[in-house]
Amino acid sequence: MKGLNILVFNWRCWVNPAMGGAEVFTHEVTKRWVQAGHKVTLFTSAFPNCSPEEVLDGVRIIRRGGKYAVYGKAKEFYKQNCTKEHYDLVIDEVNTRPFFTPKYVKNGEKIVALIHQLAREYWFYEMPFPLSYLGYHYFEERWLKNYVNIPTATVSKSSMQDLINLGFKKVTVCPEGLNFQPLQKVPEKEDHPVAVYVGRLKQAKRPDHAIKAFKGVRERFPNAELWIIGDGPYGNSLAKMAGEGVKFFNGLDNGARRSLIQRAWLLVNPSVREGFGLNIVEANALGVPCIAYDVAGLRDAVINGKTGMLVRAGDIPALTEAICNLFADEPLRSKLSAQSLEYSRGFSWDHVAEEFMKMCQNS
Repeated sequence: MKGLNILVFNWRCWVNPAMGGAEVFTHEVTKRWVQAGHKVTLFTSAFPNCSPEEVLDGVRIIRRGGKYAVYGKAKEFYKQNCTKEHYDLVIDEVNTRPFFTPKYVKNGEKIVALIHQLAREYWFYEMPFPLSYLGYHYFEERWLKNYVNIPTATVSKSSMQDLINLGFKKVTVCPEGLNFQPLQKVPEKEDHPVAVYVGRLKQAKRPDHAIKAFKGVRERFPNAELWIIGDGPYGNSLAKMAGEGVKFFNGLDNGARRSLIQRAWLLVNPSVREGFGLNIVEANALGVPCIAYDVAGLRDAVINGKTGMLVRAGDIPALTEAICNLFADEPLRSKLSAQSLEYSRGFSWDHVAEEFMKMCQNS
């Protein structure tokens, strides 16, 4: 089969310091598409000291504009290049604000939307009032109505249901993968209780809930530790509120980060919502079960009672109690660790890339 010429619009690339799970997905899928014989161009935003254009893992990356200007620059780029490039497929990757490709991609290309999650509650954590109110009650739904008839991929059943509720008619779930091999067996753990938080240090991820819950944990387990692994704008505030036993790790490469995570007794994920809890499955692959809030995305990544525990969203005392219970119950902890590791073996980026391409070609 002849390879496709594919144009991907995403607000960030995977080497952007502010990258997240959506960019991991973009990287892992597009590099595999190149390996399969397709041509891929990623148009994305610039960041300080970046190259305006480069090729990484066979993917041509074009960077123009910043966090907000990238959307207008993407439209300009398409109009300047669509005739000579003859794209077969345009992927409009929506991270809250879409690129609105259905309004201007008109040269015979197929458009596919990739929507990892709805922003919903994120508006109240990331934007000041009244923008937060307008975004939650007006902007997001109005923007996404442009895509209800566009073939759309998302990463979890929760996100699929959110989109169907908005009137989307063609939604396919392409779940996340793993970019490393799960361990052969559950590794040796620290000799004292350790919970770990892994992710961007931003308010919508609610790492402060992990710190607040941990204060109650220390009352029952005085030698327990909470490891905070990640970088982000919320870091200084978190450091000020952290008490005894809380340690911060940032700037780690993948190997060092995984070496830390696998020594922990459990992972804590108190995010307000996610497309899919990729860091949960990555921890599972290191033999670490997860305690998470029962919210969209996280409930898709945690099998309650098998690979971890789900507690009521925003309930810090319930989060404290769940951590304490798992710290105290070694047989249950060992069982969840083993089951988490086995569960992680079912995730493959090769499979995700194949299924996403099939969806693009057949929709």
